[in-house]
Amino acid sequence: MKSIQDIVHKHYSMRPLEEKGRSIWKSFSFGEKSIALLLIAVFILSGISLLFSVSKSFLVEVPEYGGSFTEGIIGIPRFINPLLAISDADKDLTSLVYSGLLKATPTGELISDLAQTWNISENGRTYTFVLKDNLYFHDGKPVTTDDVEFTIQKALDPLLKSPRRGNWEGVVVEKKSLTEITFSLKQPYAPFIENATLGILPKHVWKNASSDEFAFSDYNVNPIGSGPYKVKDVKRNSAGLPVSFELTSFSRYSLGRPYIKNISLKIYQSEQELIDAWKSRSVESISGVSAEKIAALNIGNFNVYNASLPRIFGVFFNQNQAKIFLHKEVRQALALTTNKEEIVRGTLLGYGSPLEGPVPYFISGKEKSESFTSIEDARALLEKNGWVKNEDGILQKKDEKLSFSLSTSDAPELKKTAEILKKMWEPLGVNVDVKVFETGDLNQNIIRPRKFESLLFGMVIGRDLDLYPFWHSSQRNDPGLNISAYANITTDKILEQIRNSIDPLKRQELYKNFESEIQKDIPAIFLYSPDFIYITPKRIHAIELGHVQTAGERFLNINTWFIETNNVWKIFTTEEKNN
Repeated sequence: MKSIQDIVHKHYSMRPLEEKGRSIWKSFSFGEKSIALLLIAVFILSGISLLFSVSKSFLVEVPEYGGSFTEGIIGIPRFINPLLAISDADKDLTSLVYSGLLKATPTGELISDLAQTWNISENGRTYTFVLKDNLYFHDGKPVTTDDVEFTIQKALDPLLKSPRRGNWEGVVVEKKSLTEITFSLKQPYAPFIENATLGILPKHVWKNASSDEFAFSDYNVNPIGSGPYKVKDVKRNSAGLPVSFELTSFSRYSLGRPYIKNISLKIYQSEQELIDAWKSRSVESISGVSAEKIAALNIGNFNVYNASLPRIFGVFFNQNQAKIFLHKEVRQALALTTNKEEIVRGTLLGYGSPLEGPVPYFISGKEKSESFTSIEDARALLEKNGWVKNEDGILQKKDEKLSFSLSTSDAPELKKTAEILKKMWEPLGVNVDVKVFETGDLNQNIIRPRKFESLLFGMVIGRDLDLYPFWHSSQRNDPGLNISAYANITTDKILEQIRNSIDPLKRQELYKNFESEIQKDIPAIFLYSPDFIYITPKRIHAIELGHVQTAGERFLNINTWFIETNNVWKIFTTEEKNN
């Protein structure tokens, strides 16, 4: 330790230096002092800037909790309930409020939601799920397998008439404990795993509602789930109908509290009302708007997201009603003269993908390729098979004229597509009579009884890619969805094998074989898959649409969306990941 004498000696030894410094400073002129002060200031500022730059290099921008946005939707939600949701408005809110055992990601992968683990038995018939710890509904009550079992029992209730009933028929549900539950199938069915995304109802809320009361419960509009957002408030008009839903993030959500704190969903009755609200900035985000309407908007400082929907639009031939389609060369010639890229540009303004088969490119994994169209090749094919033009300019073979009707709905895109097809086919020598029906009338009186010659229509294919209902010969009659009445023993066997196989690689190979058979037979001309279009403000980050099945699936990763950000040192983000 230094002595007092040492300290005093050092102090007095430094005084000559200080006095010398003051003497030098006094000797400076005013200009020299100014320059010296300027140099000192530059040195200090440079030091501060250098320190700031070094500090900044160690900082990263990360999402921060907070922020809000307002979105408009079309239609009044009636059933914010995973067992009863039918409309897009129902499904929008249901996807935000409820969570299932599993959850789909924008890439199409299934991940844990309420389930911690799940296992499929070797024979593909038993599915075992184990719940995570500390799961809660929005009212603070715990989520257990009692709620899972109750939800499925309600789905199976015939009096409830749930659209999900068919997914669970024949499934034996066995609750092993409050955290473990099994589902047993009579035979392997690979697409079954998709059913585990069904939102789970709280038994304590619904157990006293009879089957007759279920659809009329106020909990269908003021729901309690365990999803990423909970309903904070429902605003109604003078007639008592909901006009907006105020949602707030759920801090106990199984996948973590969502970053965006509040979402306001405003209700509109029509596409035009929704667009007018967006133009006036009453809402910031909109979806479900046609490509034609989007093209007319001044997007400005907004993002436009689009993703292919698993919907197959095409022309389906009914050989039972129009014998003309029994001639394969007729089906081939029509396919050869169908320019699908032109249809996507003209009808969807580019918001869609052309198709060459019954499986969309983004699902099948095949490379996109432009469809080849040639009216010359089509003419040569028909001439080779005995078709010649009569005095009316219509191709004819003996007593058969190449004339048929094309039925479709009054949806603007389909009407326009039908007219484009008519213009493409007529130069070949084909007489096409386009018949347009109201959508309900088309479904009930044309499609279900199969009273059409050719049909321009769309089919919705799920993430599970179960094509059995659309192409298996057992589904030729209503309520089956095989609207072409297509029958092929080979494809029947392939579709059955696809359903029973849980090996992804084997299923992929089977799909290729199925597509090959379909392309040989040409029971339909596959045209396009439309895009889902979503407009949002640029301040919302991390939105991923991926492969959405319905409009509500735009919210698949909403728990990772963010508006607010913060700068933190990289070391803290690393520690957070490790924890």
